[in-house]
Amino acid sequence: MFYILVFSLAFIFSIIFTKFFKHIAIKYNIYDIPKNNIKNHKSPTPYLGGLAIGSAFFLTLIILRLFSHFETGTLKNLWGIFLASFLMLIIGLIDDLKDLNFKQKFFWQFISATILILFDIKIKFISPNFMAIIFSYLWIIGITNAFNLIDIMDGLSSGVAFITSITFFLINSPFEASYVNFAALAIGGAALGFLKFNFFPAKIFMGDAGSLFIGIILASLSLGANYSGNNDIAVFSPILILILPIYDTLYISYKRMQRGRSIFLGSKDHIAIRLKIKGFSTKKIVSILYSVSIVASFLAFFIVKSKTNIAIILYLIIIILCLYFGKVLGKIKIDD
Repeated sequence: MFYILVFSLAFIFSIIFTKFFKHIAIKYNIYDIPKNNIKNHKSPTPYLGGLAIGSAFFLTLIILRLFSHFETGTLKNLWGIFLASFLMLIIGLIDDLKDLNFKQKFFWQFISATILILFDIKIKFISPNFMAIIFSYLWIIGITNAFNLIDIMDGLSSGVAFITSITFFLINSPFEASYVNFAALAIGGAALGFLKFNFFPAKIFMGDAGSLFIGIILASLSLGANYSGNNDIAVFSPILILILPIYDTLYISYKRMQRGRSIFLGSKDHIAIRLKIKGFSTKKIVSILYSVSIVASFLAFFIVKSKTNIAIILYLIIIILCLYFGKVLGKIKIDD
C-alpha cells in the first residue's frame, strides 16, 4: 500500500508542477527554439519540465522518507540521491538557459558522482575497491549523459524513464531494506505524470535539467538493485534495462568517430532520427523504442531469475541482435 502511495503522490505532484512550470516558462519566454536541423520540433516549445519532474520527486521524498525513522543505510542512500540529483537539476537548468560546454558539464557530473559514491552508491561486485570506484564514476557519468542524449523526440525520454524505473522496482521489490524501491517509484510516477504533457505533440520539454536529473537517478537505481540471487552474471542486467540510452550513445559515438567527427558535437546519428529519415512518424518511432525498452527490461528480469547457462545464451543472442540492428541502421543515409 505504501508503494502505491509513493507512485501516486509523485504522479499527482508531477502533473501539478508541470502545469505550473509550463505557465512560468510561457510567462517569462523560456522556450526551446529549434535553431538547427538536429531539433525535431518545428516551433518554440516551453522548457522547465525538468523542474516539474524534480519538484515532484523531491517533494515525495521529503514528505514520505527523508525525515522518517527508516532503515539507516537506506536513508543515507536517499540523501545521497537527493543531493547528487539536485546538483544535476541545477546544472541542467543552467545549461538550458545559458548553454554550458561539455567540459563544464562533465566537471559537475563528476562532483555529483562523487556525492553518490560518498553515500555508498557504487559498484559493489568489483575488487579491489579503487577499481570499483573508477568503474562507478564511468558508469554514473556515462548513464547520466546517455539518458541526456536520447531526449531528442517527444515523449521518448520520459517514457523510457518510466519503463526502466518500474523495472528496477520489480527486480528489487522482494528486498524491502533498499533505497531502490522508493526512489524507483518516485521517479517513475514523476516521469509518467510529465509524459501526459510531453508525448507527441509535446506541450513542454524537460530540457537538460530533466534528462540529466533522471539520468543520474537511473544510474543510482542500477547500482542499488539486487541481481545475483540466481546467477552471478545477472549483475550485467542493468545494461539491458538501460539498453536504449546505452546503445544509442555507443552507436552514435562509433558513427561520429568513423566519420572523423567529435563525439561531443550533435549530429543526426541517433537511432530515433535515423528512423525518422526512414519515414516513420514520431508516434511510431517512440512506440517502437518503448517496445525495445520493455522487451529488454523483461529479458533482464528473466535473466535475474534464471540459471547461469540460460543467462549466457540470452546475453549472446542480445549481442548478436544489437550488432545486426546496428548494421541495418547504418544503411540509412543521413545528412552531415
